[in-house]
Amino acid sequence: MAEFQLETDRLILRGWRANDLDIFHAINSDPKVRRTLGPIMTRKQVADLISWQQDYQKENGHCFWALETKADKKLIGWCGIIRGGEETPVHDKLEIGWRMAFAQWGNGYVTEAAQKCCEWAAATFPDEQVWAITSENNNRSRAVMERLNMKHLPELDFDHPKVDPQSDLLRHVTYRKETSK
Repeated sequence: MAEFQLETDRLILRGWRANDLDIFHAINSDPKVRRTLGPIMTRKQVADLISWQQDYQKENGHCFWALETKADKKLIGWCGIIRGGEETPVHDKLEIGWRMAFAQWGNGYVTEAAQKCCEWAAATFPDEQVWAITSENNNRSRAVMERLNMKHLPELDFDHPKVDPQSDLLRHVTYRKETSK
């Protein structure tokens, strides 16, 4: 079976490969990247996360896909769609997510990739909306959500059950993509 792939003008969203581990571990070891996501991840944690994404893709036809630049085929992060986790307001809803290498911030890649994922979701799941959550203080991700025409739903903000209660990342905000329906 052919590898899953979506393309934008500058990016490729694709399935995960065994040789992605080193680069994705480096991304998840960067304190600047992890500042609004949580603790630095070990190599094993990243390997398990990639394996989980691969299994999720096989079972569901989507995941948080590996994200690379077309120009040099360099892995720069991830972007994609999964079903939201239990004990969150987006449980079982289409949840968009992204993570980007710090060196690539400010290039518009996240917005470009996320827009493509939203288009894919609209075509694949036409009766469902796309949702997103992030820590309350993740202003960069919140700005992307707003560029995607997502609306903050303060009544659905919550303390994330997988975050340390003492962490300044505990409080999460919930967004939903506004549609033209």
